[in-house]
Amino acid sequence: MPLRQLLLQSSSNVHGFGYLQHAKNEIINFYTKNNITQILFIPYALKNHDEYTAKVAGVLEDWGYRVEGIHTKKNPVEAVANAQSIYIGGGNTFLLLKTLYDQGLVEPIRRRVLHEGVPYVGASAGTNVATNSICTTNDMPIVYPPSFDALKLVPFNINPHYLDPEPESRHKGETREQRIGEFHEFNETAVVGLREGSALYVDGDKITLKGDRNVRLFQRGQEPTEYPPESDLSFLLNKAE
Repeated sequence: MPLRQLLLQSSSNVHGFGYLQHAKNEIINFYTKNNITQILFIPYALKNHDEYTAKVAGVLEDWGYRVEGIHTKKNPVEAVANAQSIYIGGGNTFLLLKTLYDQGLVEPIRRRVLHEGVPYVGASAGTNVATNSICTTNDMPIVYPPSFDALKLVPFNINPHYLDPEPESRHKGETREQRIGEFHEFNETAVVGLREGSALYVDGDKITLKGDRNVRLFQRGQEPTEYPPESDLSFLLNKAE
């Protein structure tokens, strides 16, 4: 069976960098390793598909890749079947997942990535939908997908844009950690708090933390654990597969 190849980023934008520039080396290394020259971009997390695709293509094509938006194809399922690689960007996770279901793409994408080894890059919402479910997204439910179950390319959840509490803040509402704790009152699934500038590189049955920030791992009934860059998080793949 072909090896699963995923690059799951917290965000496309990081303070102090241009769009996608913080992850340039990781993205290029990922595509080079997998001999990728063409990318099928899925812009469903935002309403204006043309504008979104042009924004992403404006960066990736400068790096030498050909980018096509799935919305320009007459048959999206066929486009996935023929894709050399798949990239799903950020935006609203609920809108993204609903559109994937509406277009009949959830199972085709999952099959191509897990069983045919098609490389997958996600950012923010695109990372959320790669996981077990979208129940740990930060987004507002502006539309209602038929299920919160996502692509299940990995058997855990991710909270992109994870934020630590600010000791000097006057905000007294729930922290991100408390929200994840609420999730674990009803769910067993582990949650990776992925800070800005970080990404998970999944190479077959191995996961490596990329970027320059720690991740915070939440597991039901356990204290959260911090892991530094380049940590091996492969044990997360054995939890529910």
